[in-house]
Amino acid sequence: MAQAALALEDGTFFLGESFGHRGTVTGEVCFNTSMTGYQEILTDPSYRGQILTMTAPQIGNYGVNPRDVESGHLQMAGFVVREASRMASNFTATGTLDEYLKEAGVVGISGIDTRALVRHIRTQGAMTGVVSTDILDEDKLVRTAQEAPKLVGRDLVREVMPTETSQWNEPLAADGTPLPQPIEGGEFLPIPQHTIEKHVVALDFGMKWNIARHLISKGCKVTIVPGNTTAQEVLKLKPDGVFLSNGPGDPEMVDYGVSTVRDLVGQVPIFGICLGHQLLAQACGAKTFKLKFGHRGANQPVLDLETGRVEITSQNHGFAVEEETLPSTLEVTHRNLNDGTIEGIRHKTESAASVQYHPEAAAGPHDSSPLFLRFREMLDE
Repeated sequence: MAQAALALEDGTFFLGESFGHRGTVTGEVCFNTSMTGYQEILTDPSYRGQILTMTAPQIGNYGVNPRDVESGHLQMAGFVVREASRMASNFTATGTLDEYLKEAGVVGISGIDTRALVRHIRTQGAMTGVVSTDILDEDKLVRTAQEAPKLVGRDLVREVMPTETSQWNEPLAADGTPLPQPIEGGEFLPIPQHTIEKHVVALDFGMKWNIARHLISKGCKVTIVPGNTTAQEVLKLKPDGVFLSNGPGDPEMVDYGVSTVRDLVGQVPIFGICLGHQLLAQACGAKTFKLKFGHRGANQPVLDLETGRVEITSQNHGFAVEEETLPSTLEVTHRNLNDGTIEGIRHKTESAASVQYHPEAAAGPHDSSPLFLRFREMLDE
């Protein structure tokens, strides 16, 4: 087994084994606490420019398949695991994780103490790192990490957003999941057909595909437009509502998105997720800040302040809305129970709301999926 190395900008160094693609990559090193869903995580555009560590001890045991993807490409720079399974034990699998990373050009490292790495990040904060199969010299790798571009101040949305407008037509499967499950006789449950009643224009800053599936399954016609589309161009499409997607990088660098959202507030109902939540907050006058190590995983508790209900949510973000800068026009609707940060806002006078977490799951719990129904009710009202 070929060797691979991981170094952080503060001098922390790990030597392990190579899997996936060979090469040298840099990015912000972060971690995700999900036990499953690694393929959805790998294809989430919000991980652009990052080296992701999985906290579960073994990753890849159920292989990969063409249905469990959230975008057209693997998005992250590097992948770090304790043990990479060499086998694929699942009826849906069409390949192994190692083959998947090789084909996509994603550099992986296994065989390191991921617990020690995660504890270090939690203590010191997320930082830039480098994974390499070509360079194993500790001093050289640390210098490479120190000289690499930082995540803060970078507009990564332009690297993942689409360049053209498109229509989305795939709903959720009949059981509410992206993947149709087999039934007796080897047949698959049919995908339900819905009457198109409302037109939603989705501003795509790096949108996960399961978001569009949820919107379709709530009886919406979904038109996907690039994240740099202007408000005037959006309104020409005559939408009943506008959706603001998730996406990677520093939200303060997505000024074109903030400008569009600012012009749309009050013109049409708006619902945002993750980066879309941050852009809505900025458009209304709030600011964002960098979290120490971010929220990434499928077990994040969030309190719905209106209902008092606690939802276990899927999350992936390294920035949050700064509560001290929240304007009087916005109210907090959801709060993270781990650190108290804002997880949802609502405009007091206009039809606009957003959440920081991911109600579309994929992967993750479905506690928050009713938020898509709330958006549909906003359109009906």
